[in-house]
Amino acid sequence: MDESVLIVGAGSGLSASLARLCSLNGMKVALAARNIKKLESLVKQIKAETFICDASDIDSVSSLFKATDQSIGTPNLVVYNPSSRIRGSIVDLDPEETRKAINITCFGAFLVAQQASKRMLKRGNGSIFFTGASAGIKGFANSSVFAMGKFGLRGLAQSLARELHPKNIHIGH
Repeated sequence: MDESVLIVGAGSGLSASLARLCSLNGMKVALAARNIKKLESLVKQIKAETFICDASDIDSVSSLFKATDQSIGTPNLVVYNPSSRIRGSIVDLDPEETRKAINITCFGAFLVAQQASKRMLKRGNGSIFFTGASAGIKGFANSSVFAMGKFGLRGLAQSLARELHPKNIHIGH
């Protein structure tokens, strides 16, 4: 059976390293990002498929999974990597930019996990990994928005682990 990975929020850092490692180990690699042009050299290097996706948008995430159903099937591994940082004092932060950042860092993880879980539960196994940060454990001054997103992401991962581990879906954070 061919194994596959879907990396949402793919870029040049951690997600590119994971994509290379998965490809090296024989997995089909699918990369999703808002801007797939930035992935061109990685795609050539590992022969990955790319998908445009705004992880904070319900319809975009749904479309992503419908597309990957056709191309790689249900991924064995889904990695959620998007996050958004806006810095500043609580009194100066723009509420709409704050909402956007939390939607990217946390709500998008829920959307991706929901779509992945539906498919993995039908198959009977899978893994969903969320990339965290120290801000998910300890909030720092002028970084309240990032901390809110990463704290929420950690809570999502903990809850999903308790819900899905007994059903053979591994959750990593």
